[in-house]
Amino acid sequence: MRRVNKNERTRVALTLNDRKLAAEAEPRMLLSDFLRHALGEHGVCGCCTVLIDGAATRSCLTLAVQAEGSDVRTVESLAAADGKLNALQQAFRNNHALQCGFCTPGILMSFTDFLGRNPHPTEEEIREVLSGHLCRCTGYAGIVAAIKEAAGGP
Repeated sequence: MRRVNKNERTRVALTLNDRKLAAEAEPRMLLSDFLRHALGEHGVCGCCTVLIDGAATRSCLTLAVQAEGSDVRTVESLAAADGKLNALQQAFRNNHALQCGFCTPGILMSFTDFLGRNPHPTEEEIREVLSGHLCRCTGYAGIVAAIKEAAGGP
């Protein structure tokens, strides 16, 4: 087995979202770390969104020490102790806004915060918040319908 020198670096060139980019990477660097640290891509998918003291926050961009003394909530905090879904979760279920589920936790957390501040958003406002999340399954139609339902709209 070849021993890897920690200081060894390799040039990695790739196309990211139609942009040709290159940077140096250690042989064992994960792609996620390469995207974040070498290329400066941070928090673009929204999947890791949690609530910190009630505010939607990307956990991938937050150091643990920054959460010292804070109230941190993940998607698991949304349902009641008996497992009953909250209104937003139920609306997602009703509107089939869950497809693969990868984006769902982050979107639920972002909209828990957003609907708490803006209980009657327009579709344009909903889509603006959604622009911070990547969903590859739905085209957002079911998600928008679910958020409208949860907000008491048509």
